[in-house]
Amino acid sequence: MALPTKEEAKEKLGTHVKDEYQRYHAHMVGTAMKGYAQQFGEDADLWYLTGYLHDIDFEEHPDKHPGESLKWFRDWGYPEELIHAVEAHAYGYNGFTTEPKTKLAAALLACDEISGLFYAYRKLNPIPYGQMKASSIRKRFNEKNFAAKIDRAVITRGCEALGVGLDEHIQNLIGFFAPLE
Repeated sequence: MALPTKEEAKEKLGTHVKDEYQRYHAHMVGTAMKGYAQQFGEDADLWYLTGYLHDIDFEEHPDKHPGESLKWFRDWGYPEELIHAVEAHAYGYNGFTTEPKTKLAAALLACDEISGLFYAYRKLNPIPYGQMKASSIRKRFNEKNFAAKIDRAVITRGCEALGVGLDEHIQNLIGFFAPLE
């Protein structure tokens, strides 16, 4: 099983994802995943591409997500670890019941939804990610009406599975997202 190159992944994402926010979200999640891979001494390319491609079928198949992408990943010969992580990130949605069994899958749970919260925070407070304060993000995390579609329980479950506290996770992401300025 082989990973695509970043160029191949970008081409595949571009074929299936037209929405600019969803493309940016893919890059944000990939960036967060790469940061954790480097922190844990894991394969940075695998982790980045897992985050980058995790929602590739969402725009075209929202009610089946990530079912179609799992088929594509198998057809494309992608590593089982990537496939498992993408499937596990949908736990509890659209009938998916696979729980995260790897650090990669836990990281995807922890990073996916919270990336949307960071994005929403930045839209209201247009400061560079690297200048954000963890306490401000945490405050917004606790406000259920802020970015109300963000599933905070998924983020919490991901942090627990990853073995990282929420406050530490937020601080890590501020650092991981800093280059996205």
